[in-house]
Amino acid sequence: MITANSLAAKSAKAISEVQSLPEMWSLLAKRFGQTVALNAPHLKPKVELTYQELYHQITAFATALQTLGIQPQEKVALFADNSPRWLVADQGIMMAGAVNIVRSSTAETQELSYIFQDSDSVALVVENEKTLRRLITEIQGSEVRFIILLSEEKVEAEELNCQLLNFSQLLERAQNQSLDTVKQTSSTLATLIYTSGTTGKPKGAMLSHGNLLHQVKNLHTILQCQQGDRVLSILPSWHAYERSAEYFLLSRGCTQYYTNLRSLKNDLKKYQPHYMVGVPRLWESLYEGVQKQFRDQPESKQKLINNFFNLSEQYIKARRVAQGLDLDNLSPSVTEKLVATAKATLLAPVHAIADKIVYQKVRDAVGGEVKSFISGGGSLAKHLDDFYEIANIPVLVGYGLTETSPVTNARRLERNFRKTAGQPIAETEIKIVDPTTKATLATGETGLVLIRGTQVMQGYYKKPEATAKAIDAEGWFDSGDLGWVTKDNDLVLTGRAKDTIVLTNGENIEPQPIEDACIRSAYIDQIMLVGQDQKALGALIVPNLESLQKWLDREQLNLALPEATATLAEVAQSSLYSKEIKNLFCQELSREIKNRPGYRADDRISSFRFVVEPFSKENGLMTQTLKLKRPQVRAKYQSLIYEIYS
Repeated sequence: MITANSLAAKSAKAISEVQSLPEMWSLLAKRFGQTVALNAPHLKPKVELTYQELYHQITAFATALQTLGIQPQEKVALFADNSPRWLVADQGIMMAGAVNIVRSSTAETQELSYIFQDSDSVALVVENEKTLRRLITEIQGSEVRFIILLSEEKVEAEELNCQLLNFSQLLERAQNQSLDTVKQTSSTLATLIYTSGTTGKPKGAMLSHGNLLHQVKNLHTILQCQQGDRVLSILPSWHAYERSAEYFLLSRGCTQYYTNLRSLKNDLKKYQPHYMVGVPRLWESLYEGVQKQFRDQPESKQKLINNFFNLSEQYIKARRVAQGLDLDNLSPSVTEKLVATAKATLLAPVHAIADKIVYQKVRDAVGGEVKSFISGGGSLAKHLDDFYEIANIPVLVGYGLTETSPVTNARRLERNFRKTAGQPIAETEIKIVDPTTKATLATGETGLVLIRGTQVMQGYYKKPEATAKAIDAEGWFDSGDLGWVTKDNDLVLTGRAKDTIVLTNGENIEPQPIEDACIRSAYIDQIMLVGQDQKALGALIVPNLESLQKWLDREQLNLALPEATATLAEVAQSSLYSKEIKNLFCQELSREIKNRPGYRADDRISSFRFVVEPFSKENGLMTQTLKLKRPQVRAKYQSLIYEIYS
């Protein structure tokens, strides 16, 4: 009998032998032909492509590029966002033998212009006319040979001295034409992905077909997906994390549904995904949605729910100790394991009752069919790890960088070791060294994380000095992250080397874990620590105005809060700095920081200032993957930081 599992296994075996990404699409078309590969329900009109149709469109796109004169290893910029046509363009460019340079169409015009010029692109593929209009001035006078719109708009651009085609016009060029197969190997350059550029100009990470195929061939140790499994896609497809995940999931015959923040809640229930790839901010958002529903319940029910969560937290803590998967107690004694086992056994019936009454509703809210969520792009806060474990929604945290294609480490279902980034995946080595001397450190010691493996990039495009600084003569890539490994080689990340705050007493503070602890407070939406070369830590806080207003109402305090669009001057003159609110936040910060494992007196936040405008991609204070751009935040709010320490 032919089963979905057997088809996936045969496909995986065939794909294990390919040398370039485009080779796999014909194999997938044969294996999964009429299975739906891509479904974009929010596009107008809705788009749905089977594996057979996807292969034909990729081939047509590649053929059309060749008719336009694209030669092997020429560069084609692709500035567009999530859609089936993005994947068609991405793989069509590679199938034609070219190298694509990817970025979001919503990135700043200056950044897109820099990437286009720096990458030596000879052609441009853009989301739509709006994106093109933003770039016309920037690319005038360049040697761009043609421009393709992924929309159906018919555009006239007389100021551009090149051919301009929309999506349908391009595919028409492939009719009655045949593709010239381009021989590509695992070492052939496939794409340039420009780093986010939190400091300085972005650099183009050169990823080969072998780099990307490493993920396709090895992520099965983390996700045992099969034909027809449903995947919800919300992250930018051009980013290494989402991109490699998509390649892998599609190589297994999954069906990918495209969603967005506005539609996510409904799409989770409607499409009941088995998998979804996300960043910590996404899991925080889902968590907050659940917590808001809990807070809207009558007080008696809130008390019951909180009691259930408290008991379940004790249950999972005891279970972790019993299984030897508690980071705070890595080597429990036999007695500790026996006590933990007894406690877990005692609490299991209560947890089971809570599961039926409360946690099943949480699972139903995310579709009820989740096999696992995959989290990357930053550390997952302890309260989120605990929450999803209690609710029995597996969250598998992975680690990696754009320069490593990206996954190097990941937790597995069979070893979901919370508060770690998991063990290295196949063909990957991790080494911890002293940040200054680069001497190898012993197991358990914290230092700089170095990575070596098949997925490590070829280097930074046209930047040999930066490449030599990032990758040493033995092939070890400097991640810029700090961490340590357990005796079983689980990676524990403690912060970014360049994010470290050094106080005047010489103490080094990693801000991320403390920030993760602070946002557990219902009154704090976002926070960034400051304090370099100061006596103590300070913080910039984006308050949760809704929760704060409810607190004011309960306390019967008639204080006016600023609007989210208020200026800094208006915020300073508002009641946010009233004695009552200041005391509330002091208590919240103190409690959450002191409850954090490994608390030290230097972790205390001495003072803070409020910012009501959230840090976001739109205002340039977060990267596309929702990481804080700390230098930019410090620059924008330098006056507030000065006030903290004045």
